[in-house]
Amino acid sequence: MLWVGFGLLLGLLGLVYLLSLAEYGRARQKALPVIDQIADFTLTNQDNQVTTLADLTNHVWVADIIFTRCAGSCPIMSTQMKSLQAALPSTSPVKLVTLTCNPEYDSPAVMKRYGERYDADFSRWTFLTGTAKELAGLATTGLKLGATPVAPQDRTSPTDFFIHSTIFVVVDKQARLRGIFQTEGQGVDWAKVKPQILATVKELEGG
Repeated sequence: MLWVGFGLLLGLLGLVYLLSLAEYGRARQKALPVIDQIADFTLTNQDNQVTTLADLTNHVWVADIIFTRCAGSCPIMSTQMKSLQAALPSTSPVKLVTLTCNPEYDSPAVMKRYGERYDADFSRWTFLTGTAKELAGLATTGLKLGATPVAPQDRTSPTDFFIHSTIFVVVDKQARLRGIFQTEGQGVDWAKVKPQILATVKELEGG
């Protein structure tokens, strides 16, 4: 009977430990601010398939905004997103999302060629285009990814079409914006930012 009681005590302690871990995980997630709720959208991916918020709900996702003819920050950001793809297990349910701020040029086919340049796994990394109104609604209003056209007289190069955010944002499984990370610029060290993004993703995944 003594050993049975001892075994029951160990089992109870183990259950308490597991419950405490679960509670700790919930507390950590609550510590991350809820910045905004992402509204539904209808866009088109690199395979010319309609993509809506429902396709990303129940997934943690990381998003950014670029345009494919960009010769400045966009290649850097896409290389950084590629490094996140490599850091996540191939079986991870986490999604990566890249939006364009230049839908007049960035058709699904153009976006797909762009993604191929960065060895995108299209089952995990989606490239979205669509109408300017729909893109602005998701990017600017929901994800806080700003983009402003550059007037022709103000362009410093033939590909200087837009000034846009150089941030990555993290969205949780309930389509809530939970993290904003500056990825480049003066004083920004990607080697330090990347682990922060991955840690946030892990927290929101419940791990």
